[in-house]
Amino acid sequence: MAAAHFSGVWFLVFMVLFPLCSGGRASISDQNLEVYKHLKKLNKPPLKSIKSPDGDIIDCVLASHQPAFDHPLFKNHTIQVRPNYHPEGLINEKKVSNPQSNEGKSKPITQLWHLNGKCPEGTIPIRRTKKEDLLRTSSVQSYGKKKHRTIVKPARSADPDLINQSGHQHAIAYVEGEFYGAKATMNVWDPKIQQPNEFSLSQLWVLGGTFASDLNSIEAGWQVSPDLYGDSNARLFTYWTDPKEGNWWMQFGNDYVLGYWPGFLFSYLADSATMIEWGGEVVNSASDGQHTTTQMGSGHFPEEGFGKSSYFRNIQIVDGSNNLRAPKDVETFTEQPECYNVQVGKTGDWGNYFYYGGPGRNPNCP
Repeated sequence: MAAAHFSGVWFLVFMVLFPLCSGGRASISDQNLEVYKHLKKLNKPPLKSIKSPDGDIIDCVLASHQPAFDHPLFKNHTIQVRPNYHPEGLINEKKVSNPQSNEGKSKPITQLWHLNGKCPEGTIPIRRTKKEDLLRTSSVQSYGKKKHRTIVKPARSADPDLINQSGHQHAIAYVEGEFYGAKATMNVWDPKIQQPNEFSLSQLWVLGGTFASDLNSIEAGWQVSPDLYGDSNARLFTYWTDPKEGNWWMQFGNDYVLGYWPGFLFSYLADSATMIEWGGEVVNSASDGQHTTTQMGSGHFPEEGFGKSSYFRNIQIVDGSNNLRAPKDVETFTEQPECYNVQVGKTGDWGNYFYYGGPGRNPNCP
């Protein structure tokens, strides 16, 4: 499953957005050919391309040609341009029905590449996948695909063998039950990444099904890898499901409905979610036999607090009555708290919140 990158913000390409060789080691030429073919498949012909000051190329691709439509289930799929259903109080109907009005709208989304242009109407911006992106993965064909074992199943204590097997570590807050959406404001930073094959992300997980066999997962947030970066601003993300269609919609900020994951992709989430997770994840490749120095969040531990540590605030869920509300019985999980940790709290302005993250390798995390 590939990912579409938006100068830091990333979304799985199965979300509809708006307007190897055998018998021995492959030679360099064989590998280059495989990379070329895969890049041609991933990078769709753009109507316009924009070079960002950070070196990224942003391709403006027709919404109907986006990579999601490579999936066979999307054959003859008609894009739904707006949700028919949303949680109470989430969307101001006047703003949705009158897009020309600026009343009450948040500031426009701006990204670094906007300095050099904007995409035409009817297209979506997709960061062009580069050769270096594919070569960072274990194989060309595995680029962007999600491994089930990298999705964390919270437990009272972590199995060391599981930590070593997956290389993925987390610091999350989570709730279990029956949910029809989730919301949070996350504070994103520019964590340092040690190895090219590692990353650090902050995101929301919406989960349904069983971890052992058929797990459905929707994930979106802020990812940092060697050629992507973030800043210390807050980002508001909201998910919710349409009970009629089973689609899961995603909103950024207070005004921008970005798109949806169609219900026909899911075996469980088409009805509801059974777990919501908020927090951070890193890859620890332990390449030198020690824990990675890749940071999570801001690179500071939760106890360092505001201005130092990264946080999620005003975390909410959508209940069976279609209302956004504060979650009950929020629990936390981290595999190695001496490397990355999480600490929950509650206040009037921030509602349910938590600080999370850490520096990775340190005297207590060798």
